[in-house]
Amino acid sequence: MFYPVEGDLVIVERGREPKGGDIVIAEVDGEWTMKHFRREGKTVVLEAANPKYPPIRPREELKLGGVVTAVIRKYL
Repeated sequence: MFYPVEGDLVIVERGREPKGGDIVIAEVDGEWTMKHFRREGKTVVLEAANPKYPPIRPREELKLGGVVTAVIRKYL
């Protein structure tokens, strides 16, 4: 899997329903993030690629901005 890093251009498909494991752009409780999408029953869990970071479970609000479909990396 190719993970985006600072400076990359991320292409996002808006309006697409994410599947488990997709990388999504989401606003969680007022903060934007890019994480792996997963469902636990009816609950959505967002997981970081780095296992050092805990999963995110929205407390109040989750707005999905879209599903990441491509990453463009510029090499200098």
